Amino acid sequence: MGQDAEIAPLLTRIAAALERLAPPPAQSAGLDAADAFTWNAERGVLDPVPDVARVDLSLLKGVDRVRDILLDNTRRFARGLPANNALLWGARGMGKSSLVKAAHAAVNMDAPATDRLILIEIHREDIESLPRLMGLLRGQPRRALIFCDDLSFDHDDTSYKSLKAVLEGGIEGRPKNVVFYATSNRRHLMPRDMMENERSTAINPSEAIEEKVSLSDRFGLWLGFHNCSQAEFLGMVDGYAAHYGLDADPENLRAEAIEWSATRGSRSGRVAWQFIQDYAGRLGRMLD
Repeated sequence: MGQDAEIAPLLTRIAAALERLAPPPAQSAGLDAADAFTWNAERGVLDPVPDVARVDLSLLKGVDRVRDILLDNTRRFARGLPANNALLWGARGMGKSSLVKAAHAAVNMDAPATDRLILIEIHREDIESLPRLMGLLRGQPRRALIFCDDLSFDHDDTSYKSLKAVLEGGIEGRPKNVVFYATSNRRHLMPRDMMENERSTAINPSEAIEEKVSLSDRFGLWLGFHNCSQAEFLGMVDGYAAHYGLDADPENLRAEAIEWSATRGSRSGRVAWQFIQDYAGRLGRMLD
C-alpha cells in the first residue's frame, strides 16, 4: 500500500510531462479560409490551398461538349439545385483534371459570395478515409466539390467499397452540400483483365462483376475524353500561342508542333502545352 502511494505521484508527474510535450491536436482550417483545400487523411484535417495550379477554361480546346455539360452541372450545384457526381474518363492528357479545376474557377468567378464552391482534393490512396471527410463536411453551410484525380482500383483493392457506399449507398448517403468529381483512364475504374477474370471463374459471371461495375453507375455523369485529331491539336497550340502573345509564324509554329507530337507518338492537350513551353523557352519568353 505504501509503495503504491509513492508511485502514484510519480506517474502523475510523468503523465503531465507527456501532455506538455505532445503537440496540440490538429485543427482544420475554417472553410472560409480559402476556396480550395487538400484533404490530409493522416491528420484528418483540411489544408488550404491559396493558389490552385490550373489553366483558364478558354484554353481547353476540343472538349466543348463535355465542358458545357460539366459547367452546367457545377453551376446548378453551386445554386443549391440537384446535381450529379461526375466521372471524367478517357484518353490521357486531354484535360480531364484541368477541366474540373477550370470549371470550379469559372463558376466561382460568376457566383455571389453565398454560392462560391470550395474545391477539396482527395488523393487516390486516401479514398478509404472519404467517409470521414464527408462527415466533416456534412451540415456545413458551404457547398464542396470533392475531386479525386486519376482514380482507379487494382486487384485485391477493396477501398472502392468506401467510395461506393458514400456516393449513393449507406444509411446517411451523400451530404446534400457535397458532390464528387473523379478522373480516370478507365470507364469502369477497374482493369479489364480483373473484370474478365471475375467473369470466367464465377458460377454466375454477371453477378460476379456486378458489384465492381456498379461503382461507375454511382456517377450520374459519364464524360468521355478521346484522342484528338491533328486539327484539334493544332487548335490547342494556336490557342496557347495567342493567349500568351507568342510572336510566331503560323506555318512554322504548326510544322514544329506536328513534329513535336510525332516524336512523342501522341496528340493531346498535355503534349500541346509541353510544346508551347519549349517554344516559349526558345524564344526567351515567360508564360505568365
